[in-house]
Amino acid sequence: MLQYNNQAELVEKIKFSYSRFINEFNDISEDQRNVLFVSVDRTPSQMLSYQLGWVTLLLSWEQQEKTGKTVITPTPDFKWNNLGGLYQQFYSDFGNQSLIAQREQLNHLVQQVCDWILTLSTDELFGLHQRNWANNKAQWPLWKWIHINTVAPFTNFRPKIRKWKKLYNNTQY
Repeated sequence: MLQYNNQAELVEKIKFSYSRFINEFNDISEDQRNVLFVSVDRTPSQMLSYQLGWVTLLLSWEQQEKTGKTVITPTPDFKWNNLGGLYQQFYSDFGNQSLIAQREQLNHLVQQVCDWILTLSTDELFGLHQRNWANNKAQWPLWKWIHINTVAPFTNFRPKIRKWKKLYNNTQY
């Protein structure tokens, strides 16, 4: 996994991987949003819903802790061994929006994450035990939680959406 030297480097990597991912949706129309190819395993709308779900959760964990609430990760309704159910919840929560609305919301959330990172001290971002919500079995510093919920999926889903587009363009609709 990547390592980062400072806040600005992490923000730069998020913006880079996000722009490459989100720009793949520029030529996908609304009538294509729910087309599923088994070999890709998600529709374009589901890919965006997945990203929206995780970035929303990440920001909510931080906000809940700031307000003194006890944070249950990933959510009070889903445990780490039921991520499939959580993903279905993401699709339900965000999947009824247009692709344009999903993209706009994700743009906003990614900017919120970047702004939040720049408020964190070096110790907060890179040190262990900086947030109660991050003190689970994994014992990750905040940068790793942020990376796993931004850079990693943006990077990993880009080939998926590219494969989806190739399949779509080679299929007669």
